[in-house]
Amino acid sequence: MFNEKAVISKWVADMYDKNDTYTNDIEFMMPIIGNSPKRILEVACGSGRILVPLAKAGHDVFGIDADEFMLAKIADKAKNLNNIQWKKADATTDDWGSEFDVVILAGNILFNIVSDTDYAKAQELFIQKAANALKPGGYVYIDYQPPFSLTKPNLSEDSTDKVGPAVWEGNDNDGNYGKMWSIGGKYDAETQINTYTRCFELTLKSGETIVQNIPSHKHFATLEQLHSWLNNAGFSIEQQYGNYKRDPISDKTRGAIIFTRKI
Repeated sequence: MFNEKAVISKWVADMYDKNDTYTNDIEFMMPIIGNSPKRILEVACGSGRILVPLAKAGHDVFGIDADEFMLAKIADKAKNLNNIQWKKADATTDDWGSEFDVVILAGNILFNIVSDTDYAKAQELFIQKAANALKPGGYVYIDYQPPFSLTKPNLSEDSTDKVGPAVWEGNDNDGNYGKMWSIGGKYDAETQINTYTRCFELTLKSGETIVQNIPSHKHFATLEQLHSWLNNAGFSIEQQYGNYKRDPISDKTRGAIIFTRKI
């Protein structure tokens, strides 16, 4: 998905499925979406961590994701569910469908877009495509969690070669051992872009070693930008929180959870 070699992408999918098992975001989301069955699209649904619980809650759900290794994990989780569908698709270039009651941009997808498009424009595009995929009066649910306050960003512009701790380390389902970490880069306050390097090192079951370093970048959108994009796409914000405790967004909270209606 991030231009990794296939064996690395498979390892990443296995590591994600084993390690990212938290449910606090799902538990927070469910009452906001409501209990009545809805037709829901999740963009970048991954291995179904959010998509499957939504289906089990009785919603008619559809997921799209560009990563075939992630999508391959949904079938086992979705056994005996006839209200769930998913397909491989590039969220920036492919059509999302239409007439959904809710579009979910969660799992921090706005902070993890993979595209050759200008990053801020890609974030705004996701908001507009969400609007296009909704029926009138439908909702988009955004869970956006960058590592700083959206009202008072405080990021260092210093460049550094500091090696970060391993994000994941362990064996995948094929017996390949690997680890992933990052090398700190540089934040440009003018463009709001942080550049860094994602590093992978795998020792395959065969004994072969594979190393890949991938230049990466993220755009830190502010709350003001999010509000502007939502307004331009024809949304009216109905609920907004700074964390899963339902605290208001402030200098002391990180990220934003926004539930907004298509006018």
